[in-house]
Amino acid sequence: MKNLKLIISIFYFLLLISCNQEAKKDQEKEVSLENLKGYPWHIPQTKPDRPLSAANERLYDRYMAPRPQDNELFSQFKYTKLKGFDYSNGDGTESRRDPSKIIKENGKYYVWYTYRKTIKPPVGFGRAHLSTDKIPSTDWDLADIWYATSKDGITWQEQGPAIKRPEKPALGWRSVTTTDILKWKGKYYLYFQAFNEASGTKGDHCPVAAAYADSPDGPWTIVDQEIIPNGESGTWDQYSIHDPYPLVYKGKIYIYYKAAYGVRPEYIVAAGLAIADNPLGPFKKHPLNPLFNSGHETAMFPFKEGIAAIITRDGNENSTIQYAPDGVTFDIASVTALLPFAAGAYVPDAFTSNGNGRGITWGLSHFTGSQGASTGNRRKYSYLARFDCDLSLDLNDPQMKDTRLYLDPEVYFSRKLSKKQLNRIQKENE
Repeated sequence: MKNLKLIISIFYFLLLISCNQEAKKDQEKEVSLENLKGYPWHIPQTKPDRPLSAANERLYDRYMAPRPQDNELFSQFKYTKLKGFDYSNGDGTESRRDPSKIIKENGKYYVWYTYRKTIKPPVGFGRAHLSTDKIPSTDWDLADIWYATSKDGITWQEQGPAIKRPEKPALGWRSVTTTDILKWKGKYYLYFQAFNEASGTKGDHCPVAAAYADSPDGPWTIVDQEIIPNGESGTWDQYSIHDPYPLVYKGKIYIYYKAAYGVRPEYIVAAGLAIADNPLGPFKKHPLNPLFNSGHETAMFPFKEGIAAIITRDGNENSTIQYAPDGVTFDIASVTALLPFAAGAYVPDAFTSNGNGRGITWGLSHFTGSQGASTGNRRKYSYLARFDCDLSLDLNDPQMKDTRLYLDPEVYFSRKLSKKQLNRIQKENE
């Protein structure tokens, strides 16, 4: 008993000393802050040896440079209309969306995308029960995968289908969509979403399938099996594996993919990772999935020794560029605006796996939904566009690094209040 009392006395004595030391440190810190000189006029390029605010700590610890103009992973985005595609006068029966990353082969650029041409526009996700084998539920229902080539990235020549929907009941018989390209040991692989039911019937449920060819022009052999299956019941990706996006990293095949988990409209979208030694698997999902907490699509590229990601829409960290030096532990590298929807960049070193990623300067994206409301689109169809940026170690374009974004006032006024919101405001003022 005496020994126990002695131990307790010693414990409290040491605790008292510790508390006194902490209090002394706090007092010394307060004194040092009172005597702290003002922050330098010219912002230091390296972290100064002095106490900093939380914001300035982040400035040096999180970002690649204290000024966005010097940050290789900060950019504005500029957009250009494409030539060579027809959309049936915008009546909603013809749509192109979700472009793949772009590769250059045979002296020209290649891109693959979701293509839909139907007798009528989509009836809508929430009215999927009204869809038929000829009338789509959503913009990506009853779709095939087509491809196009270009010499300059602006004028494109549509080449036709790469992957058509197989006959029922083969995987993807209802729709094949949202594809991306891998080049591995002289062969080409397309990964895509394979739907066996109209999107919206139960949700947006589907696994990932694949096809392979000896040439980017095909012909493509479809693998009638799930390449990345849905997760186990109760897990975040139990219903959907979307947006498969392959890179070659550290000598292995990394496929980033997204899943929408939760119930609409409160659902959350995030991305995870599956890794394999062979293009057709087996793929092993990373135990830390999901690796992101935000973002509606997958858009990655090798950068320095790691992987960078464009995080567009959805979640607390939307409108950011993120970076993981190991391809897994992503953190915010910059915050920007007007990021491309469903970005498919030209990534020259997507498959080199040399640990020296150079970044990107352009690619394709799509516009759809509310972005086309002024033209009567109303989610009837999507169309492809080009984006340009400076997320590259080899480009220095100061215009892309300007943080001030001036838009026509009509852009802001187009974000008008709904009737319900106007009624609420009116009642608040009665």
